[in-house]
Amino acid sequence: MRDRPGVLWLLAAALTALAHPFVPDSTWLMVHMVALGALTHSVMVWSTHFATTLLKNHPDIDVRATQNRRLVLLHVGVLAVLVGVPTTWWWLTLVGATAVAAAVVWHAWQLVRRLRGALPGRFRIVVHHYLASAAFLPVGATLGVLLARGQGDEMHARLLLAHSLVNVLGWLGITVTGTLVTLWPTILRARMDDASERRARQALPGLVAGLALACTGALVGWRWLLLAGVVGYLASLLWSARSLVAPTRQKPPRHFASWSVMAGAAWFVVGIVMVGWRVATAADFSAMASGYGRVAAVLVVGFALQVLTGALSHLVPSVIGGGPRVVRVGIEGFDRLGMTRIVIINVPLALSLLPVPSGTRVVLTTLVLVGLVAFIPIMLTTVKRLVAARRAAALATPEERRAGLEHGRADAARVLDPPFPRTQLMAGVTLVALALATGPALQPVLDGGSVAAAPASGVAATGETTEVAVEARADMTFSPSRVEVPAGDRLVITLTNADGSTVHDLYLDDRTHTPRLAKGETATLDVGIVGADRQGWCSVTGHRAMGMTFEIVVTGASPGGETALPGSSVAPADDAFALTPGATWPDGFEADNAPLPPLSDERTHRVTLRVEETEVEVAPGVKRTRWTFGGSAPGPTLHGRVGDRFVITLVNDGTIGHSIDFHAGALAPDRPMRTIAPGERLTYTFTAERSGIWLYHCSTMPMSTHIAMGMFGAVVIEPPDLPEVDRSYVLTASELYAGEGTGGEPAATAFNGRAFQYDADPLTARVGERVRFWVLDAGPDRPLSFHVVGGQFDTVWEEGAYRVGGPDEVGGPAAGSQSLGLLPAQGGFVELSFPEAGHYPFVNHVMSDAERGQHGIVRVRR
Repeated sequence: MRDRPGVLWLLAAALTALAHPFVPDSTWLMVHMVALGALTHSVMVWSTHFATTLLKNHPDIDVRATQNRRLVLLHVGVLAVLVGVPTTWWWLTLVGATAVAAAVVWHAWQLVRRLRGALPGRFRIVVHHYLASAAFLPVGATLGVLLARGQGDEMHARLLLAHSLVNVLGWLGITVTGTLVTLWPTILRARMDDASERRARQALPGLVAGLALACTGALVGWRWLLLAGVVGYLASLLWSARSLVAPTRQKPPRHFASWSVMAGAAWFVVGIVMVGWRVATAADFSAMASGYGRVAAVLVVGFALQVLTGALSHLVPSVIGGGPRVVRVGIEGFDRLGMTRIVIINVPLALSLLPVPSGTRVVLTTLVLVGLVAFIPIMLTTVKRLVAARRAAALATPEERRAGLEHGRADAARVLDPPFPRTQLMAGVTLVALALATGPALQPVLDGGSVAAAPASGVAATGETTEVAVEARADMTFSPSRVEVPAGDRLVITLTNADGSTVHDLYLDDRTHTPRLAKGETATLDVGIVGADRQGWCSVTGHRAMGMTFEIVVTGASPGGETALPGSSVAPADDAFALTPGATWPDGFEADNAPLPPLSDERTHRVTLRVEETEVEVAPGVKRTRWTFGGSAPGPTLHGRVGDRFVITLVNDGTIGHSIDFHAGALAPDRPMRTIAPGERLTYTFTAERSGIWLYHCSTMPMSTHIAMGMFGAVVIEPPDLPEVDRSYVLTASELYAGEGTGGEPAATAFNGRAFQYDADPLTARVGERVRFWVLDAGPDRPLSFHVVGGQFDTVWEEGAYRVGGPDEVGGPAAGSQSLGLLPAQGGFVELSFPEAGHYPFVNHVMSDAERGQHGIVRVRR
């Protein structure tokens, strides 16, 4: 069966969905496994089948072996793209996209050959739809390659919009629109609308022109042109769809194939309307592209997948052949639990688009996945039964065939015109109801906590319930932040996260709490019967310190009533730690890499930084959760020259909102430095116009917390004509704090993220070698006085200028320096040569910080 590769892509997407928390770029992979893998395969196979049927070509035109070679080229290209994009191997993405585009162009050329070799006939316009759709795929592939290459934030958003519109509305949408002109009446076994061919011919130019305008508007940044194109495409689509109404009135849907195709067509219209709404209402192009996941779910899952499964349910029995009895076997097989599957796909998909709690959304989307994945075993078992039925029909005697015809009329009526499956409908509705009921109960498990009511208080219950709606806002406040409740009332709080950039929760001092909520999500917290004041806060690290607190004030309580619960002052644990006196790193310990990465010949540096939450041993015997860029804290050191261009892709694989700020570039911070929610990405492009060792860090508030948690790194831009040295090291100083927030004395300090690591695994040099130390103070709060014990600096370059030494011999040839003093976010370099072998400590000469971990050794040998 030639649909096996498509089925395999669907199965791979389902497995990725199940393992998505552990798969990087899982959403992108699922969408492209379905759209680029399964759907593109099916478009090429079945458009060839329909073209052959409609045009009645000679079989020597585009033989099966040639078709198979095209499909092999297609799937090799798809695999290369699916590997190249997540790994940021742009060359592999380019090769894969070129292979996919070449396969589709080859496919289009064979369609042209079929048209040229065909006699005049009806519905040649369907093949014209296939040619128009094939013309858009190479455009979409090119835009995808540019996206993978990395662009500025605004241009990335425009490319993303154009790429998705061209591929979904062009390659898939125009193909489906043309196919349904003839396929829909065939599925219904109804008479075709007499005007269908004329309407299809009239609609095709509008579809092509509308999509071309929309793509152009997205690329040049003209909102009105993009919106006009989307509206024009939708109008043309609806004009062509008029031809589907008359067959539907004649014979309403009765089988899974027709229900699935009809649902998919409806979602296609909904998806286009959603695109138009985002274009019309979003603040700018970046806002249009941000959070595009719901539109993708509607167009890929609601539209494309349902049209595919419905079409296959009709086509597979017809193509396998074997006569009416065999076809009826196929119809019965694909109709198994058909209405149940339709309900559990479409109703939960619609509900998941609403601002429901995350637990409910997880259960709903799981139900959608179950409904979609069920098609795979049903298809495989049905094909097996079809093959067996065809074999039995071929071996039947004439007498058996006559008997089968005599007894088959009632059977045919039962299969072809079944009653409405009310039982299946009720089963689907029941499953959806169970999902809605299970979601809130599952929420604590997903969040790792409890949303149970507080213990009963000592006050008499009034029997009344006070309900309060609270919003978590982007300015790090709850609104309202204070509520008054009569003593003895039951308090129920409904929390909604109105912050589009990060998650929030509400944690009360009796340890009842909501789950962490993403933008638009809602949770209900049953506080129970209250008899004393309560305090609450957002438990996301640093948010409480920013003032995100909540107060419950009880009115009418009698004196001597209930007091705060035991342990009510305990906040949720937040990686509190303290250094163990005398603890050392174990034998064989390897410190983090300190040498400056070599300077390459590349003048454009493309880097992907993934935000990850990683447990790291930050001091001997002390493990702490770190928020990292690229899996390390500090993040990777970037190295370039003045004039180099940096294209940074930030991917938020964390659980809260994050951002990035590069001091090495000068540009308006509004868009590239914005906070992105978990699962989102942005592209940050800057040109290094000035030399220095520059800090980059997360700028999401509270900024001090995000930096203290490890979200910082260095960009070294060398001054012009910087002399070569024998060794170059990069040392980034930072602080680690116990508990939530910063301020006060740090629990530990570090060079390159771990306390005392270069005591256990020293840096190295040889006598007489010239050594350069690039030094950066990442802070967030403490100053740095960098000093090498036993050494003297003959060159000091601080914040863009030589203080000692350099080309102009600042201070004269005998000048020297004992330390490099830096405030947070300042940097520079020092140079020295070691006069003799030995062990030379380097320290922060703010000695209390040296004793907390900013201490290391240079081991010098002859």
